[in-house]
Amino acid sequence: MDRSSLDWRPTGVELAVLVSGLTSMGLEILAGRLLAPEFGSSIYTWGSIIGVFLAALSLGYYRGGRQAREATRSNLATLMLWSAGYVAVLLLVGDLILRATGSFPVPARFAPLLPVTLLFGPPVYLLGFISPYAAELSDRETPGAASGHVYALGTVGSIAGAFLTTFFLVPSLSVQTVGILFGVVLVLASVGLSLPSLARERLSQIGVVLVVLVAVVMTGPIGAAVVGDTVYRTQTPYQSLAVVDDGDVRTLYLDGQPHSAMDLDEPYRHVFDYTRYFHIPLLMTEDVDRVLFIGGGGFTGPKHFAEMGITVDVAEIDPVVVRTAEEYFGVEESENLDVHTVGGRQFLQETNRTYDLIVLDAYKRDKVPFQLTTVEFMQLTSEHLDEDGVLLANVISAPSGPASNFYRAEYRTMGEVYPQVYAFPTSSTGLVQNIELVATKNASRITQAELRQRARTRDVGADLSRAVGFYRTDVRTGDVPVLRDGRAPVEQLLDPMAGRAYVVEEENGTTSTSASVERRRAVRPPAAPP
Repeated sequence: MDRSSLDWRPTGVELAVLVSGLTSMGLEILAGRLLAPEFGSSIYTWGSIIGVFLAALSLGYYRGGRQAREATRSNLATLMLWSAGYVAVLLLVGDLILRATGSFPVPARFAPLLPVTLLFGPPVYLLGFISPYAAELSDRETPGAASGHVYALGTVGSIAGAFLTTFFLVPSLSVQTVGILFGVVLVLASVGLSLPSLARERLSQIGVVLVVLVAVVMTGPIGAAVVGDTVYRTQTPYQSLAVVDDGDVRTLYLDGQPHSAMDLDEPYRHVFDYTRYFHIPLLMTEDVDRVLFIGGGGFTGPKHFAEMGITVDVAEIDPVVVRTAEEYFGVEESENLDVHTVGGRQFLQETNRTYDLIVLDAYKRDKVPFQLTTVEFMQLTSEHLDEDGVLLANVISAPSGPASNFYRAEYRTMGEVYPQVYAFPTSSTGLVQNIELVATKNASRITQAELRQRARTRDVGADLSRAVGFYRTDVRTGDVPVLRDGRAPVEQLLDPMAGRAYVVEEENGTTSTSASVERRRAVRPPAAPP
């Protein structure tokens, strides 16, 4: 008989369906964070995650439907426990698998497919069995009613998993901790389905899974690279974040890549040499009194300009980055430094202020917000610059070859709005590096000789003699597109950089780079215990 419609309490089988939907969707969102340090978070990574999860669930639905006549509560409990066990294993050895598969010789856009399949295919496949098994065990009067009820419950669970993981778990806890929570929930669901009695064999199985979960808690993931001492590590609503001390240098990593660095003994020293290039616009215009930085990170640039007595606004979209900069990088708001927790384009759309200089420092090597790259955005920056104002964009790209596509497309796009655009690579190597693009509203071209002379005579807060030496005029743009809001193929332009070493020149003349040509692993921070 069908249960009374007045009895709203879910049965153990229905709770299993809810848990399977919650954990499968939660693991899908978690997969994006787990893969980001190694493979980035581009459309290719997320497309691989979504495709593998759908394929695994579909195969689980099919196989589960074929075997549903054999369904029992004990079968459901076993499936839940096996899924929990695999989640525990992937948390323990997932980093090792990611590093091993990250160097496979496959096209970069397809590189995430193998690790996603290995790490998440099996548990999601097992969770796919739950719904057809539950439909077979349902007390609904017809197969249609049973199927509709079960799949509705699974969808409700998925919705809960999406919102819970996105808005509460990932912003508050580490990837490992969130994964452990999902593992524990699956174990509890298995226990609930096994009651009122637990066989010795079942108790042993539960004990093994719990031991592996405890091992993750106690030791952290196996195979994580160790670079310095992790001072702070968290997941923000936008990215993974780590603060790592290596000797006297503190580095901020965002999604596994170095973003900013500070000398703990000399906080205003330019550790990464490219940050001194932010002062190049002061050679191209006079009387710089107000500057806008789009992107804060460790606030190296904003702190230097504020120290010079210049009024600085910073638009940083990630509130956790702002809090981290305040706690670990000595950032303090003052009459010269004002921080706005908002996206750069939104800030420009809402403010009526104008600036002498806008510094665009919101690009990553493999994740670039396309809305900050287009002609329409460049026009917005121009509208908020004074008549002799300057725009500087910190681009990560190679100076030539296929890996230069994004840099050259951005150069061409800026040229659609600004009369003059200049390029300043930051390394003499041909590797992927920071390249500073400077655009002026002044139609007159400033020569390298003029910049050298100004660098000798002007006090701009940094020694720019080496930077001016990288002045380039031979930027080829005929084979790259102009980026527009309607079409900005940023991922396609960034794709050739995958698998190439990323070099960051340091002020003391040393070079930080990936040890070999490894995919998406410029410099990898250590994994910390959850």
